[in-house]
Amino acid sequence: MAFPVDLRRCQTIGLAGTASLALGGETAGALPVRELLAPASARAALGLVGVYFGVVLLIAAWALLGRVVRGPEPPTPRALLLVLAVWAAPLLLAPPLFSRDVYSYLAQGAMVEAHIDVYAHGPSRLGGPLAAEVAPIWRHTGAPYGPVFLAVASALSGLTRGELPAGVLGMRIVALAGVALMAAALPRLARHSGADPAAALWLGALNPLVLLHLVAGAHNDAMMLGLLGVGLVAALGRWPVLGAVLVTLAALVKAPAALGLAAVVVLQVRTGRRPVRAVVTTAVAATLTTVAATAAAGTGYGWTGALDTPVSPRNWALTSILGRVTRALLEHLGSDLAPLAVPAWHALGIGAAVAAILVIWLRLRPRPVYALGLSLAAVAALGPAIRPWYALWGLFLIAAAAPSTSVRDRMAAVTGVLALSVLPSGGPADTGQLLLAVSGGALAVVVLWQAQQAALAPALERTA
Repeated sequence: MAFPVDLRRCQTIGLAGTASLALGGETAGALPVRELLAPASARAALGLVGVYFGVVLLIAAWALLGRVVRGPEPPTPRALLLVLAVWAAPLLLAPPLFSRDVYSYLAQGAMVEAHIDVYAHGPSRLGGPLAAEVAPIWRHTGAPYGPVFLAVASALSGLTRGELPAGVLGMRIVALAGVALMAAALPRLARHSGADPAAALWLGALNPLVLLHLVAGAHNDAMMLGLLGVGLVAALGRWPVLGAVLVTLAALVKAPAALGLAAVVVLQVRTGRRPVRAVVTTAVAATLTTVAATAAAGTGYGWTGALDTPVSPRNWALTSILGRVTRALLEHLGSDLAPLAVPAWHALGIGAAVAAILVIWLRLRPRPVYALGLSLAAVAALGPAIRPWYALWGLFLIAAAAPSTSVRDRMAAVTGVLALSVLPSGGPADTGQLLLAVSGGALAVVVLWQAQQAALAPALERTA
C-alpha cells in the first residue's frame, strides 16, 4: 500500500527537512573562520548528521509532492509557490551551506567598492576579515563574474559596510529574488511550450538543488537564471528588445546565459519577424546593454577573460577526471605529454559542447526554450568545471519545456544524486564525515518509514 500523500503532508515533511538543515548548519555549515569547529568535534558531528537528515527529508517531500502534482487533482501554481516559500523560510537566516562562494562574492563586492580591479587581482589584494573567509584556492584568483553581478555585490558592500552577517543575509535576499523570478517565469514558459505549469514549478523551482544551493548557498546562479527566465518571457510577448536586454543582463552575471540570445532570435522569427531583422535587433540591444552595464559598474572589460579562470584541481567535471586519469597514465609511462593531458581534455570538452549545441538547435529550433535548456545542460556537463548547482542551468528550462514525463523523471533522478553530493561545509569529505552523513540520511529513512506505518495503520485495521 502506498504512502498516503497530500499537499499539506509534503509541505510539513519538507519544512522539517529545511529546518533540520538550518539547525545542523549552525555547527556543520560553511561558517565564518572564527566560528569553524574541528570536523571531529561532537557539535560538528551532530550538525552533519542533522544536515543530511534534513536533506533526505527534503528530497522525500519533493518526490512525494511530484506524486501529488501528477495526481487527479494537481495543486495550482499558487499553492506550489506557497510550499516553496514555506520550505525556504528556515534557510533565510541559516549560515551559508554547501559552499563558501558567498564569501568570495562579498569580498569581490568590497574590492569594487574600494576601486580594486577584481579581474586582475584576487580577494587577497583586499586583505582583512573578508579575504580570510574566502576559500584558499580562490584568494588569488580574479572574479569570473560579469559587471551586473559585481555592481550588485558592490552596492551590497556599501550598504552592509563589510559586516559579515548582514552581507550574507543581503546575498541570500538577492538569491531569493532570483528564485522568485524563476518561479514567476516557469508557468508562462511552460504554457508556451505546451507543458504543465505545475509540473514545471515542481521540477524547476521547488527542486532540492534550488533550495540547497541557490537559497542556502546564496549562489549568483539564481540571479542569472531569474533574469534569463523573465527575459525569455518578455521575448514570448511583444517585447523582444526587452527580452534581449534582460537575457544580456543575465549573461553579465554569468556568461553561459548568453546562449539565451539565440532563443530570443528564434522566438522573434516564430512571431513573424524576418530573421535578419531579428538578429540585428537582438545584437544591437545586447551590445548597448553590455556597454551601458559595464560603464555603470565601472569594472572595465576584464570580464571578457572570465572563462580563463583556473579550475580547481579537485574538480570532478567529466573532462577534468579524464584529464587527470590520462595525465597519471602518461606520467607512469614517462611521457613528456603528461602536462598537456588536462588542457587537451578540456579543449575536447569545449569542442564537444559546441558540436552538441549546434545539433540541438538544428533539431529543436521550433522549440527554443527546450533547445536552450539542453544547450545549457551540455555546457555544464562538458565544461572544464562543474558543481551540483550548475545542473540547474539546463534543468530550469528543461522543466519548463520537457516533452514527456520520462524526461522529468530523469531530471529528478539527477537531482536526487546531486543533492547528496556535497558536504554542508563545502569542503572535501573524509571517511568519518561520510559515515556521519550516511547516518543522518539513514535516520531520515527510518523516520519516514515509521511515519508511513503510522499513516497506514488505520487503513490496515479497517481491512483486517
